[in-house]
Amino acid sequence: MTSDVLAQKRILITQADEFMGPTLVSAMSAAGASVIADRLPLSDPLRVADMIRSAGHVDVLVANLAVRAPSTPAESISDDEWHDVFEALVTPLPRLVREVLPQMIQRRAGKILLIGSASPLRGMARTATYSAARGAQLAFVQAIGVEVAKHNVQVNAIAQAFVENPTYYPPEVRDNPKFKERLMREVPAQRLGTPEEDAAFAVFLASDGAGFFFGQAFPFCGGWATR
Repeated sequence: MTSDVLAQKRILITQADEFMGPTLVSAMSAAGASVIADRLPLSDPLRVADMIRSAGHVDVLVANLAVRAPSTPAESISDDEWHDVFEALVTPLPRLVREVLPQMIQRRAGKILLIGSASPLRGMARTATYSAARGAQLAFVQAIGVEVAKHNVQVNAIAQAFVENPTYYPPEVRDNPKFKERLMREVPAQRLGTPEEDAAFAVFLASDGAGFFFGQAFPFCGGWATR
């Protein structure tokens, strides 16, 4: 993608070397944005504050958060598993929002885009912890999105699944015959989405052309969550 739809915009992307991070950095840079690619952990609340302060002016915050999804049976989910997944996926969100939101409210302009998951939109066995955390993300985005809409600040989410990325669909998963069978059986598109397709949608949501979305979670999953 080569255009200038994000020209003059400063975009901060978290976990820029994981999940959708590398493709988002590439796509948003190609679209003309000045991209701040943060690659450090967000477990420390002071670290989040320092990151936002160092970034300065932020037009768009892309909360790209990921953690390996456990596949634990419900009766075996430990407190540690629950805590660790929520600490990685959920706890950083309010920290990010409370640090970046004041400048956006003051300017009456700004966007926060969560790169989330469609997993809470359909029940999946052995994903209770991960789906619960991803569901909490979407609920947070929807609530904050309608709260700050009056300030012309947009908070939305891409709820994706079955999109190629190194965190959840590495080559050993994509090449597994059982996974290929599942893809054909469960995903109406009968293929994985490409990271470039996903990033193009993120670029659109980050652009001035997408100005009427507030507190929305957009499924991006080849029809998997809407069939």
